[in-house]
Amino acid sequence: MPILNSDFSPTLPFKNGHFNTMYRPLFMKDTCDYKRQRITTWDADFIDLDFSLVGSKTLAVLIHGLEGSSESKYMASNSNYLNSKGIDTVCFNLRGCSGEDNLLLATYHSGKTEDVKFVIEFLLKNYNYENIVLVGFSLGGNLTLKYLGENNQNLPSEIKGGIATSVPIDIASAEIEMEKLKNKLYMELFFKTMKNKLLEKSHKFPDYKLDKDKLFKATKFKHLEYLYTVPVFGFESPEDYWKKASSKPYLSKIDRPTLLINATDDTFLSADCYPRKEALKNDNFYLEIPKFGGHVGFMTSFKPQENTWLEQRIARFIEENIQISLS
Repeated sequence: MPILNSDFSPTLPFKNGHFNTMYRPLFMKDTCDYKRQRITTWDADFIDLDFSLVGSKTLAVLIHGLEGSSESKYMASNSNYLNSKGIDTVCFNLRGCSGEDNLLLATYHSGKTEDVKFVIEFLLKNYNYENIVLVGFSLGGNLTLKYLGENNQNLPSEIKGGIATSVPIDIASAEIEMEKLKNKLYMELFFKTMKNKLLEKSHKFPDYKLDKDKLFKATKFKHLEYLYTVPVFGFESPEDYWKKASSKPYLSKIDRPTLLINATDDTFLSADCYPRKEALKNDNFYLEIPKFGGHVGFMTSFKPQENTWLEQRIARFIEENIQISLS
């Protein structure tokens, strides 16, 4: 029964989910001294990988959330912390998220695990790691869980497990949650960058007939999916995309130690994003539901040195459950 009790206990202001969600990106100053490697994909595009190496035989592959990058505070802080525990890290910038637009019309989406598979294969071919652990946040967590579940029959032996944080594992219901008034500010922030990227794509690819009037009026993810995700990636409809991209159906197939941390007060997540039944039925899938934490927040106080609960939790799961020794 791997539903775990959580010891996350923040001070009073951080018991507010919105406060905890916004504190990390606005006030934390985490940076990491990455070394970038650009790799060419099978479809004549590129993916930028940002490494932070300490000479380890274990590599953590970190995957960011929607419109994030290796520069996202949670990516940098976890890279630094894992380095301090003797683990190499590589931050996987999804296509179009590394600070430079990718070469193709298609970028990324919540279920595009073929890019994850390609990156893992590249790392195994070009580096000599004994252990690889996937660490995903939000959308990147969905990719992590889906990849581990759908490839359980042919996962490389070097992949020992994964950790996913603040994950909308059921996209259909999570999108309904995101469209509520409580999330209006977050939606405006997401849509500002996403709409600008779609406009740029329409200029670069004239054959992509973007309905700009509908784009400017779009207020829901479903609107953008009709305009971009569905036609560009070949889905039949937004509903088809939600069904095929969600990681929830794959949780029962995960066969290596994997942890999902979803806070109760995560304003992005619906009730269907807390898979208790799946955790109870799968000895390899662990679920932790802290009462507080917000969305990829898990800040505990105003003292920066005390704000490493998430980083410590990820490292502890690697050591205790995936059973990789840390320094």
